[in-house]
This record gives sequence, structure tokens and C-alpha cells, in this order.
Amino acid sequence: MSKKISKKEIDKINEKMQKKKKTNQKQTEEIKKRISKKKTVKVKEDSKIFDLDKNTVVGTYQKSRNFGFVIPDDKKLGSDIYISKKNALKAKNNQKVVVEITKLPQKDKSAEGKIIEIIGYIDQAGVDMLSLVKEYDLPYEFPLQVINEARKIRQEVDPNDIENRKDLRNEEIFTIDGEDAKDLDDAVNVKKLENGNYLLGVHIADVSHYVKEGSFLDKEAILRGTSVYMLDRVIPMLPVELSNGICSLNAGKDRFAISCMMEINSKGQVVSSDIFKSVIKVTERMSYTGVQKILDNSDKEVVKIYEKYIPHFKLMGELAHILKARRNKEGSLNLDIPETKVILDENGYAIDITKYELTFANEIIEQFMLTANETVAEKFYWLEAPFIYRVHESPDMEKVTELNKFLFNLGYRVKCNKEEVHPTAFAEVLDKIKGKPEEMVISNLILRTLKVARYESENKGHFGIASKYYCHFTSPIRRYPDLFIHRIISKYLKQGYNLSDEEIAKYAAQATKYAETSSEREKIAQKVERESVDIKMAEYMEKHIGEEYDGIISSITSFGVFVELENTVEGMIRFDKLGDEYFIYDEDRKTLLGEKTKTMYHIGDKIRIRAIRADKQTRQIDFEKVNLEDNSNTQEETEQADN
Repeated sequence: MSKKISKKEIDKINEKMQKKKKTNQKQTEEIKKRISKKKTVKVKEDSKIFDLDKNTVVGTYQKSRNFGFVIPDDKKLGSDIYISKKNALKAKNNQKVVVEITKLPQKDKSAEGKIIEIIGYIDQAGVDMLSLVKEYDLPYEFPLQVINEARKIRQEVDPNDIENRKDLRNEEIFTIDGEDAKDLDDAVNVKKLENGNYLLGVHIADVSHYVKEGSFLDKEAILRGTSVYMLDRVIPMLPVELSNGICSLNAGKDRFAISCMMEINSKGQVVSSDIFKSVIKVTERMSYTGVQKILDNSDKEVVKIYEKYIPHFKLMGELAHILKARRNKEGSLNLDIPETKVILDENGYAIDITKYELTFANEIIEQFMLTANETVAEKFYWLEAPFIYRVHESPDMEKVTELNKFLFNLGYRVKCNKEEVHPTAFAEVLDKIKGKPEEMVISNLILRTLKVARYESENKGHFGIASKYYCHFTSPIRRYPDLFIHRIISKYLKQGYNLSDEEIAKYAAQATKYAETSSEREKIAQKVERESVDIKMAEYMEKHIGEEYDGIISSITSFGVFVELENTVEGMIRFDKLGDEYFIYDEDRKTLLGEKTKTMYHIGDKIRIRAIRADKQTRQIDFEKVNLEDNSNTQEETEQADN
């Protein structure tokens, strides 16, 4: 319930807020200067569109005798940029540069600009990733005020703050992460209760205790919105003093947390829960690989090292199976789309590309985090608290209809009526295709049919996990919505779940604003992360031109066929490299028919290809179809050479 306060008290609060606002105005302006104002200019030029959403562009410099051009990395710009000799900043041929646009293209004239920064040569180590940083104007370095503020924070918990928290330092609690993880913001433990139920503890770093509202750290975190994980670097939301230091749940160190304790029955249902401030000391830092070896009993040395903790991990596995079974029953979508793992050498060049192997140990943490996120979201929904939810709405029925047109040819159908579809309908299809050749292709098509998840201040449920209430509570080191709701939780806990109307209005406005900005920053981060992988895929394939691979047709368009290889690399076969004939494209069925040979190509078909071109600058990979005759000829030539 909200606490009613008088108009006089509200006036006093407003007066204090105005004074504080004036005091912080200079500090705020310094951060605001760093936020580039979005300017979109579209100029038609002989069917080309020059689309500029900022006044700088990243590209490759091509030098002539008296002038030069910059070829933008972003091909949507549709125009090279003319650079006069005096505006070239002594750039060399094939260097990546940052250009400031001084004149937009007009009819038969190119855009004009001046080089303001030289990043480095296109084949120089690290230049490709740094170019992405510059292209998307990512805040790569922290301002001095933010760094100074972070350095002032003690790297040990303040004993004076412990008395207001529940002391869990004697509990055996574990972090389970990847081997190379440095920002450890979640820890877990499981107990079996006398009534047969499980007690699941999810303990999340109390980042809001250190990142105070309105501080330099907070304003910078709002600006960044999320950490960006590129292949050779991380652009963190918070400085290392917090992300890898006092906020990281390092084993053997006292750390402040917000704990969510959940009693769960044998059906995987949360029957009661409690959320509170705590102080913990992680018992052991575990890796997914290590826990999986313990569960499989596949490595005697690892089993021996962690022998006394084995009952904990067995119990975790037991509970995770129960939670997953409950989710599957409710229609949670298990889109087993493999992630790409790019292996780099010491200089940052791609030397191998494989699938990222997920184990059941990964599943344990995923199930525990999902359950905690749901529990927190539901609790604060019914409190009518200002909050940021993770929203994933039902797909548009038009898209479901289009998907069913394709699935019909493969003997599947997403059951639905004209007005709505339930997650279980998708889950049934995903279950049927499990382990079949078409699994990857159909999973990808279902993913494209679904809407994109986003942040909102209004709870609208999460279709993908078939949940009525969902939020992001478990990663406050790397996501601002998590940090924001930690602040809300802390406020409610401190004030006995009793906020004033004025406070509720204030935080409700913030929730709406930060949900929108965080969603935008997340989109940019995801795009950068995808493009960093695309660049490294092309870089890797540049060294494998002429090699043959087996692949699966992942998409068919009016201009070519896309093929995905076993290692997740995807490239395109243009029609002239598919066969010496005219091809008829069926848009509804997404098929291709050779007019002369009557060869039909479907999504999901296996195909033998040869890599013929790869360009990391354009992030494109081209294949050609390998005919059986080609293979026969190659074999005969090889045998003759051997003889």
C-alpha cells in the first residue's frame, strides 16, 4: 500500500530535488555531451539512398594522386565519400578511417568528408574489431569522473553494512560460469527440505549498493545500457573495479548480494519465496565443464578435487530436470540453435570456428536464473511497483500463417486459430523435429517468426518461455534493467514495501525511460556482436578458399541460396554458381526449380559446396555447388597424378 503525504511535504521534497538538480547540473552536462544526437538524412541519388544517422562514418581509404575516396563499411549508405588531399589527414591506402561528413551527395556528385581519425591498416591485428567500435560509436573508454568514482569504492565490504543483512557466509554457495568469465554476478545453492521440497537460493551481486542513483557511475551505466561482448574484448557497462572487483562474487570473499530463496515442490512449482539483502562468501568457483564432468563422473581427477561438494551438484541437477520438465509442459520453446565459437590466436586472428557446446551444467544455471527472474517479476507485479519487465509478445498471426505454408511441405504445422497461438503449438513442432536433418532450419524459421524480446515498464508476459511474469534480475553487472530493478527492490526492502506516491511516480517515469533506452542499446550490442562474428567467419574462410564442405541449405531467395556448414559458417551460392540453367523461385514455398534439369532445391536440403570467395571487409562469403561429375574428375586427376 502507498503512504499518503501532505501537499506541504511534497513541496519540501520538490524544493530539495531542485537544489540537488542544480548542484548536479554541471556533472550531468559533461555526460550529456558524450551522447551523440541522432540525425537522419536521406537523399535520393539515382535510386541510391544515402542514409546517415550520425555525422561520422567508418570506412576504407582508397588513395589517388590528388584526392581519395572512403568506401563506407556500412553498405546501406550507398555512396563512397570524396576526400580532398587537404582533408586526408595523411591517411595511407587501405587504412581504416573515421570520416566526418561535410557535404551530402547531390545527383552525380559523391558525398564529401574529412578524415578525423586513422584506425589502422585493414589487415592489422585488432583493427577490424576497433572499426566496429568506431562505426557504432560505442563508449569504449570511461570518463575520468567515472573512473575516479569507481576507484574510491572500497574493495572490501563495509562491516557496518553487514548488520542490516542476512548473514549467509556459512552456507555452501557456488558460482558456475564459463572458464574465462570475470564478472561473476550470480551464485546458487540447493537444499532438500524435510517435506521433500527443494530450497533454491539464487544470490545476485548487490550492484545497486555501490552504484548510487544519480552518480557518475549510474549515468554512465544508463548511457551504455549493457556490456558489449566482442570476440577479442569486452566493453563493460561498469568499470573493472566493480565488474571484476567488489561486485564480482569471487570465491572466498565477503560480498553483498540480493538473495531470492524459493521453495519448489516436486512438480517444479514455486510454493513460497523470500527476497532479502544478504552477505555471502562463495565456497567454490566452478565451471560448466567441471560440473558436467562431476555429473557424468567422467574425470576422476576433477571428481576427487570436488568430492565433498558432489551432493550439491547432484541435487542441483535433480532440481534442474524438474524445472525443465515443468517448463516443457507449459510450452517453453527449446530452440536448440547452436552458437558460434570463434577461436582466435594470440594476435586476434581467427584460426578455427566451431559450435559452442552447451552441457547440462549450462542448463542448471539457466533453469535457476529463469525461476528467479519469474519469481521476482511476479512478486513486484502484485506489489504494483514501478518496474522493468522483460517482454516477449505473441507473434503476428500473419507470420505464423506464412510459416505454416512452408512447414506444410515438410509435414508439420503450428496449430492455431485465426486470432491466437499458444507457445505449446511451437513447442510440439520443435519436439517433433528433434534430431532430424531439418531441425536447425525449422528452428531458425520459428525464431524469425517470433517477435523480438524487449524491455517495458508494463508486464506483458514472455511468450518464448511461456511465462506470465518475467524480468531480468540476475545480471546487474552487465545490464542496466537488472541494476534498476535492484534499486527498486532495495527501496521496497528498506522502507517496508511502503513507497510514497511521489516516489512511485518518479520511479515509474524512470522505468519507462530506461526500458526504452536499454532496449535500444541492447539492439546495438547484439548487432555489433553478430557483425564481429561475421567478420571473423569471413577472415577464417579467406584461408580456406578452394576447400569443399558439406552443408545444409538454410535459406532460399530470389538472388541465391544460402548454405550453412557444420561449423555454423554461412555463405551464399549465386545462381550462376548453382548450375548452367535458369532457376524458377517459388516465394511461398521457398523453393528453387532448375528449368532444364528440373532439380528442386528446398530449405534443409544437404548440398556439397566449394568456398570460392571470402571478404572480411564486406563480411561476405561465396560458395559454388560441387557437382558429382566435378568430384569424379577430381578423383581421376588425383589417381593419374599418383600414378
